[in-house]
Amino acid sequence: KKDLERQVEDYRANLEKKVGVQTEIINSMYVRSIDAMIKFLEKRDPYTRDHSHRVTHYSLAIAEKLGVTGQEFEDLRRAAVFHDLGKIAIRDAVLNKPGKLTAEEFGEIVLHPETAVRILEMIPPFKPLLPAIRHHHERFDGRGYPARLSGDKIPFASRIMAIADTFDAMTSTRAYRKALPVSDAIDEIRRCSGTQFDPDIVPVFLACQPIVMPGGVSLPEGFE
Repeated sequence: KKDLERQVEDYRANLEKKVGVQTEIINSMYVRSIDAMIKFLEKRDPYTRDHSHRVTHYSLAIAEKLGVTGQEFEDLRRAAVFHDLGKIAIRDAVLNKPGKLTAEEFGEIVLHPETAVRILEMIPPFKPLLPAIRHHHERFDGRGYPARLSGDKIPFASRIMAIADTFDAMTSTRAYRKALPVSDAIDEIRRCSGTQFDPDIVPVFLACQPIVMPGGVSLPEGFE
């Protein structure tokens, strides 16, 4: 009987090991696929690449001042990197349109957080990132998208990313408009405190200046 029990236990352990190896292989394949998607999106829209890098940097600068550490800090970093992945499903004509978007075109834009979630949810290690990515376009007053969440119902990481994302969007030149001066963008962030942005996080962002951007990614001109 003991021999049989030992054989069963050995079989179970061996099976679990094989399942673990197969799971790692599948996850690795998904990660490589996502990496390929990101590279494809960056070629279609170079702005997205640098934008994601800057949003990540701004978000982490805010998080450091807020005392965020450990896994929460790492999850925020990864969420910021992937936050615009869903733009891969947006048509080039919409993504790079030089003029004002139609209602239908804007409808494509607002789907990108959910698209990113659908891509990433297949990979178990990425599941903790999904709420932050899904809700990074929510507004503190509840008038954002996709779920019209308000206040502290919005994930904490999303509230951080919303400020970083908007600031970088305002200070970057796009096909449809020139970049705002940094001082004007800061004034707009301050003005929207309590409506678009969490009023407890806005002062922390403002206190992050000057931020020194490492590597080859440049801060918007005048951010010093």
